[in-house]
Amino acid sequence: MGFEIRKKKKFKRVKEFAMRMKKVYKKAKVVLKKSQEKIRKYTNRKKSKLEEYRVGNWVLFSIKDLKF
Repeated sequence: MGFEIRKKKKFKRVKEFAMRMKKVYKKAKVVLKKSQEKIRKYTNRKKSKLEEYRVGNWVLFSIKDLKF
């Protein structure tokens, strides 16, 4: 009639490829998450907690760099 019926093997390979890609995506996501946590931990190791200022606290500051 002018058209051929597609073979199921081709679709099977596409499905297998899609499943492999999903597995790779999941593994990559887990590895990137672990890497992100390691980098965050390494970066934050030397950071100290900042002081919190409240209304009424006395603070000292320099006006050396202010231009009038």
